[in-house]
Amino acid sequence: MWLITAISSALLFGLAGWWMKVSQMRGGSTRTLLLGLYASGTAGFGVHAALEGTWGWLANPQVWIAGVIIGAGSAWGNALFMKALHYGPASLTSPLTNMNIIIVIAVATWWYQEPLSATESVGIVLLLLAVVFIAHKRKEPLTIKERRWFLLVGTAILMFAIRNGGLKVTDELGLPSAPLLFIAYALSLCWFLIPTKETASRTDDRTGLWLGTIAGLFSYGGLQLYAAALATGQANLAAPIFATNSLVVAAGAIIVYKEKLTVVQWAAFAFTILGLIVIRL
Repeated sequence: MWLITAISSALLFGLAGWWMKVSQMRGGSTRTLLLGLYASGTAGFGVHAALEGTWGWLANPQVWIAGVIIGAGSAWGNALFMKALHYGPASLTSPLTNMNIIIVIAVATWWYQEPLSATESVGIVLLLLAVVFIAHKRKEPLTIKERRWFLLVGTAILMFAIRNGGLKVTDELGLPSAPLLFIAYALSLCWFLIPTKETASRTDDRTGLWLGTIAGLFSYGGLQLYAAALATGQANLAAPIFATNSLVVAAGAIIVYKEKLTVVQWAAFAFTILGLIVIRL
């Protein structure tokens, strides 16, 4: 059951990424996109917490501390990732930031002593290869001219590891995920309410806000299922499965925008399927 939950989390979170891509293709504002995303995500986690009866946990200081930390990882991770794209190619930036999953796997395996068989290890490697290969683009220069790119990517990896691995830590502490993710998204919303220079650029605020709101609902669903997968399964397996959410965006680009993938990118899909099969063995 946890495997289905983990796969579903990757699918829903990937759909969040897909709507973010649609916004980009339509010239939507990045700032209002993130505002919409964190606003609807906050509402989703709030309603979820109320329905499952965990709203009272908001009186617990530990939930607030965890929410602040995970929220910082989410908001700053996204902000740093987008900034890094200005100084380096997506073919390097995207797979490297996704490698935060290696930190989560390491913590779950060695700190929390989660078992890992040889076949499961092979499956994890295949999934990680898929995450790396899907970002490959034809003829995109891979040279890095700006030194700040390295700092931005390195910090983004750490921030995303805090977000993805933080849910494992909070689960071990017995803290419910919905209220702390409500806090995390609410604080991220406040962060992106801060005005930026983009307000004067040629972007569509309404398109970004509308599509960001849709993306936020899928983001809520994906992260909530990811937290459930961590609670019912192993983090060192659920985390790499969750990381394959980027393949959903690639699949959408093929179907809707008729984008042509490289042989390496097609291999990413094959590695994902093989990785899931091997893990299930």
